[in-house]
Amino acid sequence: MTSSQANSNELRIVVPGDDPPQIQNSPHLERLKGRGNLVMHTDRPKDKAEQLARVAGAEIIMNTRGAVTWGEEEFAQLSDLKMITSCSIGTDMFDLKAAKAHGVMICNQPGRTAPVVAEHMFGLMLAVSKRAAYLTSNVKKGGWPRIDNVMLQGRTLGIIGTGAIGAEMARLGRAIGMKVIAWTYNPSEERAKAIGVTFKSMDEVLSESDVISVHVKLTEDSTHLMGADQFAKMKQNSIFLNGARGAVADTDALVSALNSGHLMGAGIDVFEEEPTPPDHPLFACEHAILTPHCADMTPEGVDLLNGGAVDNVIAYLDGHPQNRVT
Repeated sequence: MTSSQANSNELRIVVPGDDPPQIQNSPHLERLKGRGNLVMHTDRPKDKAEQLARVAGAEIIMNTRGAVTWGEEEFAQLSDLKMITSCSIGTDMFDLKAAKAHGVMICNQPGRTAPVVAEHMFGLMLAVSKRAAYLTSNVKKGGWPRIDNVMLQGRTLGIIGTGAIGAEMARLGRAIGMKVIAWTYNPSEERAKAIGVTFKSMDEVLSESDVISVHVKLTEDSTHLMGADQFAKMKQNSIFLNGARGAVADTDALVSALNSGHLMGAGIDVFEEEPTPPDHPLFACEHAILTPHCADMTPEGVDLLNGGAVDNVIAYLDGHPQNRVT
């Protein structure tokens, strides 16, 4: 389905596939009236040919779904395209090198929903530590299992990546009495003081933490940053959380660490394949709590992201683009 917000201005702004619905009914779109011809596609393109046809002639794309990706093949055929804004923090749906080579500006929303995402991951940490999914499943089956949970107060939370989300996760951990240590690519005393953590080496964070929470962006360097070696260095009966991107962790290695009993459990919001097939081995892990990449999907989070995408478009149109990645 397609809807348009047309006017005499020929500048074309396209949302190529807003499915599931993200921005199509957002009041923030009213701010674009008079700024261009907004074309809204409320279903996802069935293939690349349809995706390209939808954005033909567009100067601006508002990419609301990470499943709609853009790379060399697409950029090479979109000579009118000048700018894409995401409705997300991440940029892994774009080939940034190809975008730069073709002069396409990519803008994202760094840290905009950090409190929302961190709260979700904090919730997963609590749920895993109290074995919520495992116990619920067994009680519903008529069981009454006797198994220890984990008290988090006084334990050590290890943060991998201390951007806006990692910093907020650290704050929440301290709020319940956890000690917080962290690893990041570019540590500094100023950053450590600002967010209340102690920076340590990766090996130290892995071996000293009772909970590891990952919050790095997905890059070539961070792909499978958490693999078999890293899981092996984690404490026996520790908890692993991934709220970054699925490919930051080697899923097969994570499944092995859970099934062997080395890890107590895991809270996962992101997957290497999304949607994830129902027969995936991770789904059979009794002490894994899984959510479908929805950490920022609250009314507040959605509104923040929709508003941020419109802000990016307006800033570009006004000649002072913001949140540029390329």
